[in-house]
Amino acid sequence: MTDASHDTSTAGPDRLYFRQLLAGRDFATSDQVARQMVNFVYLVGDRQTGEAVIVDPAYGIDDLLGILAADGMRCVGALGTHFHPDHVGGSLQGWAIEGITRLLEVADVPVHLQADELPWVERSTGVGAVDLVGHSGGDIVTVGEVPITLVHTPGHTPGSQCFLVDGKLIAGDTLFLDGCGRTDFPGSDPAAMYDSLMHRLARVPDDTVLYPGHFYSPPDASATMGQTRAHNYVFRLTSPEQWMSMFGG
Repeated sequence: MTDASHDTSTAGPDRLYFRQLLAGRDFATSDQVARQMVNFVYLVGDRQTGEAVIVDPAYGIDDLLGILAADGMRCVGALGTHFHPDHVGGSLQGWAIEGITRLLEVADVPVHLQADELPWVERSTGVGAVDLVGHSGGDIVTVGEVPITLVHTPGHTPGSQCFLVDGKLIAGDTLFLDGCGRTDFPGSDPAAMYDSLMHRLARVPDDTVLYPGHFYSPPDASATMGQTRAHNYVFRLTSPEQWMSMFGG
């Protein structure tokens, strides 16, 4: 796995390894918190090299590594959308959620984050800076020959980021099929969220498929950005004033 800020290489669909897994259903099946939180975890990799990264590793780390192994893949890194415990591990209202701390116990791999998120992840997980790699928006992490573009989308948290890979947008808690991430948490910024959704993600084409961080809109687990822009109420708030009247607190 390599990092590059201007890598333009591509890999054909036959090389791309991509799985969307629902915590509490596809892994960590005995975890009550996982079933309640309905988090998605994503596995992204290169089938030819057998390398893969885990996006937002939480709940059942050994389960996730087992799924990779069963698919003939090996974990070479992790990518975090943001610091909240249901995405990277830590304490959630007194409940301990397994995450990158456990991953690093069993695999010596880098954890890729947006640079603004590093201190938050260190505090919430106890993982030291030596194991964390900070990035800027536009950086590319390449897994085998598969490039993953990092898009900085602050708002839900200061260093929230999305990942673009082969016509797919893994959005974490920045954008759901319906609604967006909350903007009333520590580190949240409703004005920044408006900018992220209306401007930073504006360049994402309508045919890109959105993969959110939670299964909040069953039965659909994904939708195109065009469908999302047409039906998600957040895109009906067309001015900063309208946005802040709803999300500004």
